[in-house]
Amino acid sequence: MKIKGMPCIYYYVMPESNIDTSQVQGNASPEVKSALLNYLVQPRHVSRSTGKPFRGFKAEFVSRLQLSEASVLSKAEEPGKLEGRTVLEAIVDEDMFNEVGTMHGGCLAMIIDICSPMPIYVLRASKGVYSAFGVQQSLNVVFHSPAVPGDKLRIVCTTLTLGSRARSGRCEVWNVTRSRLVASAVYTNMVPSELSKL
Repeated sequence: MKIKGMPCIYYYVMPESNIDTSQVQGNASPEVKSALLNYLVQPRHVSRSTGKPFRGFKAEFVSRLQLSEASVLSKAEEPGKLEGRTVLEAIVDEDMFNEVGTMHGGCLAMIIDICSPMPIYVLRASKGVYSAFGVQQSLNVVFHSPAVPGDKLRIVCTTLTLGSRARSGRCEVWNVTRSRLVASAVYTNMVPSELSKL
């Protein structure tokens, strides 16, 4: 659902009942899991010039992500506080490569950008607040090791802080095939004020 008065890129994600959530682990409700799965399969872009939906390159990569966990957990470092956690998986394919045949850093950053708002949504939804995913205000990625064709990646994202407009979190991309860390990131996510001037 489009947020009233906001540009086309901002959407609320509401649960849908026709999506199978049985393969998604974690203690998040079936409605929350369904909303996340819906986000991964539904095109979310509308052309500003024609008003019609289109896929674009982001949707091509989103369609390859598999949600495997959505949870709300106790924070080990802050007793009494909760954190959202999501885990997604993807297989590295040839169209994700750079010129030397490994996964392109820009592609990896985009996948982190796509996955990182999800634990924020999970945590807020656990409190009955279904809100916009928001946009990244900052994304700091550190690349640790390359990923090559056929490698299975595990993208683990958790919340750090959750304010009324600004939220932050971390994300780690693990190479399951080779048992090593590919990239880590911290980010700040915001819900823009109505009709922000971009």
